[in-house]
Amino acid sequence: MKEIKAIIAAYDKIDQTQTRAALAIVVRVEGSSYRRTGARMLVLDDGTWVGGISGGCLEGDALKRARLAINKSEASLITYDTSEDDPHQIGVGLGCNGIIDVLFCPINFNDPNNPVEILKKCLKANRETHTLITITDLKGEYHGIKKGNCFQYNGEESLKEFENLKTQQSVNQVIKSQITTHKSGISSIELDNENSISLFIELLAPEIHVVLMGNQYDVFPMCRLLKEIGWRISIVANPLKLNSKIVALVDEVKSPTEFQNMLIDEHTAIILMSHDFKTDKINLPKALNTASPYIGMLGPKVRAQKIWDELAEEGFSIHEADMKRIYAPLGLDIGAITPEEIALSMAAGIRAAFTGRDGTFLKYRKTPIHPRN
Repeated sequence: MKEIKAIIAAYDKIDQTQTRAALAIVVRVEGSSYRRTGARMLVLDDGTWVGGISGGCLEGDALKRARLAINKSEASLITYDTSEDDPHQIGVGLGCNGIIDVLFCPINFNDPNNPVEILKKCLKANRETHTLITITDLKGEYHGIKKGNCFQYNGEESLKEFENLKTQQSVNQVIKSQITTHKSGISSIELDNENSISLFIELLAPEIHVVLMGNQYDVFPMCRLLKEIGWRISIVANPLKLNSKIVALVDEVKSPTEFQNMLIDEHTAIILMSHDFKTDKINLPKALNTASPYIGMLGPKVRAQKIWDELAEEGFSIHEADMKRIYAPLGLDIGAITPEEIALSMAAGIRAAFTGRDGTFLKYRKTPIHPRN
């Protein structure tokens, strides 16, 4: 999401009377690749760019492809095969052993539904997972629909541009099937008369939201790290006790009395880090009463156990399902000592939990780092 925000910020600064632009999007990855589907790169006709589609190895050729798409006013789909030994293939010698499809879309600033404008609408909307559809290839006539078209899917009514009802139904079925996987992917649909259409179906989830319940000095390095990662940051504390440098880094500051009115969803992690036993004990039931799947408690396990025991004695028993949401102590075991290292451990633990990983060394992983097609 940080990359998307940077692209939008750069897009908004473009002098549309003097500059043209294109958006490069990774729509398919087979095998190994530094970036995954959904990676984006905004390219201006003067050669400047924001974002990226690889670790830097493909960007040079991507600049040329994007500028060609701008000059032709036509989208193009390019395949980079880093698994071949063909000396004429861009990416040869990288050893990545992957195939990457990149769609280069010229941007029409007059189109309110160009790819960047759609991203802007998603970011302005409520925190929800948006489904974006991009046409990556087609054979046949589709009444104005062409390669590179992008739109937001909100049910079959979103497909009215496909004037043929049978085509609408076929496209709708494929999109709904992809949504059930909870992953982005590309799908091809064979239609009548040898016509076909390929779609990149992207599930764009909101950024991770971290709610820090505390106002001590270790909140500062945590905020700096989360800001660099690009996550949303909220602090629940008395505003008068917060350093102005911390306030400048976060998205919002709420007093403890406002906690129950905060938007806390399944993409939110709550961290109890007040360094005060009584305060964390009061805050734990409040956190458990939210939809947050990750509730971290700073401090040793014996401290957390004492909080649980005292709450149970007072009539607040924590159910087994809720215990699975509690991470105490929180963070990964990296031997962290300094506040900055502890922040790194905490952030890595949150990411691992949200992606269903255990945070062990990748050298011991038996399967590929990312799911393979």
